[in-house]
Amino acid sequence: MEDRYGSDVLAAGWREKGFKKSADVPAEADLVVEVADDGYCGAVIRVEAGMVELEDWKGRRRMFPLGAGFLIDGEPVRLVHPSAKSSGPRRTASGSFAVADSRARTALPSRILVEGRHDAELVEKVWGDDLRHEGVVVEYLQGIDLLDELLAEAPPTAQRRYGVLVDHLVPGSKETRMVEQILRGPHGAHLKIVGHPYIDVWQCVTPAALGIRAWPVIPKGTDWKTGICRAFGWPAESQTDIAHAWKRILSRVSTYRDLEPSLLGRVEELIDFVTEPTGR
Repeated sequence: MEDRYGSDVLAAGWREKGFKKSADVPAEADLVVEVADDGYCGAVIRVEAGMVELEDWKGRRRMFPLGAGFLIDGEPVRLVHPSAKSSGPRRTASGSFAVADSRARTALPSRILVEGRHDAELVEKVWGDDLRHEGVVVEYLQGIDLLDELLAEAPPTAQRRYGVLVDHLVPGSKETRMVEQILRGPHGAHLKIVGHPYIDVWQCVTPAALGIRAWPVIPKGTDWKTGICRAFGWPAESQTDIAHAWKRILSRVSTYRDLEPSLLGRVEELIDFVTEPTGR
């Protein structure tokens, strides 16, 4: 007969059998975790005296003991003091393996251009290590409307290519019409313009990273960022309020897993484009 219970039910380790072992993860600032017991989701604010303080997307803070009982991407983890070093090769926030003792290379002549400061900050947070290793500089335009002006002042060439990331690049949008016109122009051969479908780069952060079901739908005629802040119950009376709201959202991003796939693929395309050896 088949022994369904094993040869020795009292052997050492029987309690742990069948349970998934939690990985040790340093409680670094801005790391987003979920509390397994009650589903509370927040970013690490500080670690002190064996406790970790988390802040959720509404700015509410709670303290928890370091150790087991947390989830990252649904997987169980043990939060340990940031000074504790995890084993194995380190990965960057973009998911690539970090290069030991890598120093930033001299900047390439090619550039990645994004629409605004928030786009640049998000790209830096996730791909910053990779970009410094490759020598790629990210610049922001303060709007796709200014791309024509930049191209006229500093035209791209085979040795100095521009990869451009555009918001709301969907069929029929104003942005799509502008991009099509630019690519038909004299500089199209040395440009790669890609985009994500969202109204603003804020939406490229997944709802899960923010601890919400979905981004709020803002009525037409309402400034989108102002509407988002009000939907979340955040101040929205000034540019300072909008900047603080973005910092809250950005703090929830710790790895590429916190971003929508439609942004991830486009940024990787641009990095490949501007780092491709010239003359090919």
